Amino acid sequence: MKNTTSIKDNNLYKKVMDNGTWFGGDFLCSYILPNNLDCNMIGLAIGKKVGKAYKRNKVKRWIKESYTKLETNIKFGYYIIFVWKSKAEYDNVDYNSIDKDINKMFSKAGLI
Repeated sequence: MKNTTSIKDNNLYKKVMDNGTWFGGDFLCSYILPNNLDCNMIGLAIGKKVGKAYKRNKVKRWIKESYTKLETNIKFGYYIIFVWKSKAEYDNVDYNSIDKDINKMFSKAGLI
């Protein structure tokens, strides 16, 4: 992720989730808020209901890989938070479905 940094501040997570625009998919939802920076900042929120740590980390790796693949086509200057839907089953998910979800959310948001 060349022009992207991660969100590490809890207050920034709250700000984006309260003031950002929500876009939903089948397994993920995202909150997107414009910023005044020349790069995007992304955050991942995946709860413990997904499963053990190795499952959560696998989902995080899939999300980051999908974002990295699209990074050259995405507009810059946004905070983006990906949240795993609590009702989504981990067992029914693979990389292609997450990639499809992220493409759909970004096209709805007008970032691609």
